[in-house]
Amino acid sequence: MLDQTRAPIYEALERLRRQRVVPFDVPGHKRGRGNKELVELLGERCVGIDVNSMKPLDNLSHPVSVIKDAEELTASAFGAEHAFLMVGGTTSAVQAMILSVCKRGDKIILPRNVHKSAINALVLCGAIPVYVNPEVNKELGISLGMEVSSVEAAIKENPDAVAVLVNNPTYYGICSDIKSIVKLAHDAGMKVLADEAHGTHLYFQPELPISGMAAGADMAAISMHKSGGSLTQSSILLTNKGVNAEYVRQIINLTQSTSASYLLLSSLDISRRNLALRGEESFAKVMQMAEYARREINSIGGYYAYGKELVNGTSVYDYDVTKLSIHTLGIGLAGIEVYDLLRDEYDIQIEFGDASNILAYISIGDRLQDIERLVGALADIARIYKKDKTGMLTGEFINPVVAKSPQEAFYAKKVSLPLRETKGRISGENVMCYPPGIPILAPGEEITEEIIEYIEYVKEKGCSMQGTEDPEVNNLMVLV
Repeated sequence: MLDQTRAPIYEALERLRRQRVVPFDVPGHKRGRGNKELVELLGERCVGIDVNSMKPLDNLSHPVSVIKDAEELTASAFGAEHAFLMVGGTTSAVQAMILSVCKRGDKIILPRNVHKSAINALVLCGAIPVYVNPEVNKELGISLGMEVSSVEAAIKENPDAVAVLVNNPTYYGICSDIKSIVKLAHDAGMKVLADEAHGTHLYFQPELPISGMAAGADMAAISMHKSGGSLTQSSILLTNKGVNAEYVRQIINLTQSTSASYLLLSSLDISRRNLALRGEESFAKVMQMAEYARREINSIGGYYAYGKELVNGTSVYDYDVTKLSIHTLGIGLAGIEVYDLLRDEYDIQIEFGDASNILAYISIGDRLQDIERLVGALADIARIYKKDKTGMLTGEFINPVVAKSPQEAFYAKKVSLPLRETKGRISGENVMCYPPGIPILAPGEEITEEIIEYIEYVKEKGCSMQGTEDPEVNNLMVLV
């Protein structure tokens, strides 16, 4: 049994700091001496351990000592066969998963409500998406999970597919029956990839939905910086038995920096230790806070903070109660409008707002007084700004018509046209609100009147749009 009280990377950095080594290597700020403003912002201790790879600190591209030890401890803590520390965010972990199992022309079965990182991985490797279009809760305007029967049908229709990707959970907290999906896929000789960008905590609290590794998934991408407490941009890629870890390392090294940040690596190391030792207790408190907030918000009137009552055994197989997802149309405001009011009028920054929902991300650093402040602000907004909801859209997801592969469309000859003139054309780029970063339109998909109207609507409501060459999203790049 590995000793989870250890943090090998952190310990090595502490040893280095005590040695007072004279630096004739990069980074050029030389422990902060060359950039006083940086020291004032981050502090001497932080800048002093912003160092480059060296023998005592190992190397992320080919770890043999302290990073290797940290990865083994991480794998053990998460119940995985192997773990990779990632410094390119969970985007890089999701892309490494897909690039590890897919090559040009391979089919991959996945829900359409995936993060843009998955679509972009298909652009890079040339794999062909087979979408299992999820059921949509029309009242809430959110996509639900992958139904087992739909996955089974997709596998039967595409026996040559190489993998199935599952969101576990979605941004909104919806969980599919990943264990049954794993069995179906494995019986058909396919790998299962779990996008667990929003599921770090599933590994440390048994009352939460099942984790990807426990369900038997072959690989899982974990956003430690979201609910796990590490620094932004630090992440983990897990692999299970039967996956060639050394090949996965080669895939990661195609795109990951050769100058990995030791601030990010040490934050992963320390956060893994914290979760291994205190995660179950910490996330029990997070669950309690989220459930309390849900009850209080639902008592205001007009809002709907949804939870376990959505579970139906199929499209909502389980629900992650740490996700405080709130439907706002009952007070006549789009989610993004409530998001803006909370930030601009109440100094409260939530995770995101879409056309009809907001998400307040609750994790190990939250306090009960912060929950009370959020609840009070929402009650205030309902009292002051409530209006008639007639004419408001709900949808977060529109079923796409896929005409070309993402890679073919992305690299095809394109022309820029005004949004209103693109109906019937094939998109050559992503269009999305960020967050959540789920494309409204992906490369290779046909542009419909419904999609155009939805883009216009979310722009008008103030959503932050990304993915297009035109930063104002007045024009779209379409195939010639």
